[in-house]
Amino acid sequence: MPDMSASASLAMTHLVSFAKEVDEDKVTPGVLGFIVFAAMALAVWALMKSMSRHMNRVDFTQVPDPKAEQAEQAEAEPTRTESAEAEPSGQGGKKQG
Repeated sequence: MPDMSASASLAMTHLVSFAKEVDEDKVTPGVLGFIVFAAMALAVWALMKSMSRHMNRVDFTQVPDPKAEQAEQAEAEPTRTESAEAEPSGQGGKKQG
């Protein structure tokens, strides 16, 4: 290793020995993974708190639509008159014979 100072060479020796001690089959997220996870958890908590606050402000009372009510009444009336016209004799639709 030419062009390396003594301290850099010593640091590389310690890092290489540390790398040999780490189990190659074991992977851990480390401190950075924990920090990222904690930041994401705080962000989700803040978003849910904000969403809850906004949902509490929403007024869910709905005014009935008069056009829809008129359409429902118009659809309901012909079915009542058709059923009354189908059974004028009161025999319940039985065939005579």
